[in-house]
Amino acid sequence: MKRWEIGVISDTHGLVRPEALAALRGVDRVVHAGDIGSADVLARLGKIAPVSAVRGNNDRGPWAEALPLTDVVEVGEVSLYVLHDLHELDLEPRAAGFAAVISGHSHQPRVDTNDGVLYLNPGSAGPRRFKLPISVARVTVVGTRVTARLVALEIAA
Repeated sequence: MKRWEIGVISDTHGLVRPEALAALRGVDRVVHAGDIGSADVLARLGKIAPVSAVRGNNDRGPWAEALPLTDVVEVGEVSLYVLHDLHELDLEPRAAGFAAVISGHSHQPRVDTNDGVLYLNPGSAGPRRFKLPISVARVTVVGTRVTARLVALEIAA
């Protein structure tokens, strides 16, 4: 059975850290959950793997207007629903057939399962906010099984 590795990043706000690129290396696809900051961020991530991205509340300008507010990423046998702010979720993920919901916005890394659906926020990989960690996530898909792990980035002072 095919194994898929998906790199998930969010809230870069224009900053592409080398540590984030290293943590995402080797994935089959990169998902950016918004507040990207610039088209250059997507171009740099695109050197790792194909990128799916949604627009965050701070993404403005022609490059950002071309991005959807939500996206459905098909990975093998499962569908992942991507949006920037989980509070704007306007559907019932399980009823809609989604295995996971990926969001950003809060800068707080989190992995939860609710009603059989994985909820993932990779945290922020951009400029540090308050004392929150700087992180990304990796999602593994095998058949219909979806798991996620947070990857805290060690940032040199």
